[in-house]
Amino acid sequence: MLAEQLVASFFAAAGFAIIFNVPRQVLFQCGTVGAVGWFLYRLLVLNTVDEVVATLAAAAVVAVISQIFAKWFRTPIIIFNVSGIIPLVPGGLAYDAMRHFVENNYEVAIPYAARVVMLSGAIALGLVFSEIINQMIRNGKWKSYHNKYDRKGLERS
Repeated sequence: MLAEQLVASFFAAAGFAIIFNVPRQVLFQCGTVGAVGWFLYRLLVLNTVDEVVATLAAAAVVAVISQIFAKWFRTPIIIFNVSGIIPLVPGGLAYDAMRHFVENNYEVAIPYAARVVMLSGAIALGLVFSEIINQMIRNGKWKSYHNKYDRKGLERS
C-alpha cells in the first residue's frame, strides 16, 4: 500500500510540474521531491505522529531537498518546492469542509475547516523554517568569509 502511494505521489508531483512547464531535465527530480515528502509524511503518521506535525516535518524536508536540487541543477527553488508540496496539500479535506458548509452542516464543517487551516499552516511553516535555517547557514559562512578575506579575495593581515 505504501509503495502504491509513493508511486502515485511521484506521478502527482511530476504531473503538476508538467502543468507548470518545468524543464524536462528536472521532471524526475520534481517527482522525487514529492515522493520523498509523502513517504516521510506517511511514515510519521503510521508511527502515530499527529498529522499536523507530520505535515510540518514533511514540508521542511521537501524544502531542504528543493534547496539542494536547486543548487545542483541550477534551477529556481520554486520549481521543486511547488511540485514537491502538492502531495501534502489537504485538498480532499478542504472539499469536504466546503461541501458541509454549503449543506449548512456547520457542526461537521468547522472541524474540517480548522484541520485544513492547521495542515496548510504546517506546510507554510515547514517551508519557512527550512528557508530560515538555509539563510542562517549561508549568512554564517558569508560573514566568516568576509572576516578572513578582503573584497579582492586576498587574505587580511
